[in-house]
Amino acid sequence: METITKPGSSPGRKVNRIGLERTDYRGGVSTLCAGCGHDSISSQIMTAAFELSLKPEQIIKLSGIGCSSKSPAYFLGRSHGFNAIHGRMPAVATGATLANRKLLAIGVSGDGDTGSIGIGHFKHMVRRNIPLVYIIENNGVYGLTKGQFSATADIGQKLKHAGINELPPMDLCMEAIIAGCGFVARSFAGDAKQVRQLLKAAMSFKGTAVIDIISPCVTFNNAEDSTKSYPYGKANEEPLHEIGFVPKYEEIVVDYDPGTVKEVELHDGSVIQLRKLDRDYDPTNKVEALRLLEEAQANREFITGLIYFNEDRPSFPEVMRLPEKPLAELQEEDLRPPKEALEAIMSGLM
Repeated sequence: METITKPGSSPGRKVNRIGLERTDYRGGVSTLCAGCGHDSISSQIMTAAFELSLKPEQIIKLSGIGCSSKSPAYFLGRSHGFNAIHGRMPAVATGATLANRKLLAIGVSGDGDTGSIGIGHFKHMVRRNIPLVYIIENNGVYGLTKGQFSATADIGQKLKHAGINELPPMDLCMEAIIAGCGFVARSFAGDAKQVRQLLKAAMSFKGTAVIDIISPCVTFNNAEDSTKSYPYGKANEEPLHEIGFVPKYEEIVVDYDPGTVKEVELHDGSVIQLRKLDRDYDPTNKVEALRLLEEAQANREFITGLIYFNEDRPSFPEVMRLPEKPLAELQEEDLRPPKEALEAIMSGLM
């Protein structure tokens, strides 16, 4: 990050590599409840985009229905946006990313929008490996409709108006891994640094990157015994590793002791640095990732970090062999076969 004087601004204002200030990545004023974890996530999306020097005009924001799906209005106001119907955002993202491969797609969903009405669309989006940063703002409750249980609510959880939840929770990270997702992470809205580093890595990934972020609902689900609350998250978060992200245009410097860092290189040359903490954990081992999630759920542990990584799968545009030039930029003469071609096809049918 360099500091220069931008015309019309005060001396020493920080701008990124494309000459934009962080304020250029803002959106509208949030109407969510004061203290909502979703606002913290929005703030880190803006910071990550600013620090990576992303062009707002080359980003498309996508969402469904719910408190989480309102939040794209509060960041990247200069970017494209599409608010889909409940649970159908993955289908819209599929169309947008196939039509224009140059766009960076950021989808924001919730535990209900993803795990309930949208679970089928979510699983097939992951299966196809759509190039999309898919953020789940997970609070275990339907906040927009006044506090019903969602598919990720803890078994035995009590809510004032909904009573006691008798059903086991769905682990959306596990669902993503089983469906073939190559980038699966979990974080906590109160851990701004970890959220920001995971977002940067996800924004540089070529396929579907799922980040399940526990984002407490301060109005309906903030009891200390809820695994989706601020008190529980602060007291029980157990990071797998310390995460660093080095963009491809910066010199890669490792300042940790030998043997303590695992480097994961992305296709564009950027590097995720995973510094081991208490666990000797390999995020490229799929079986180990599923075992970790099973154990964490059984023990009510709040494991955060990069849970699974696999960049070997081609993205859906690559599978479809789409040209580098976006379909959205093709002219009529590129799309309409000439008369001679149509005549040749017809003659072959006679």
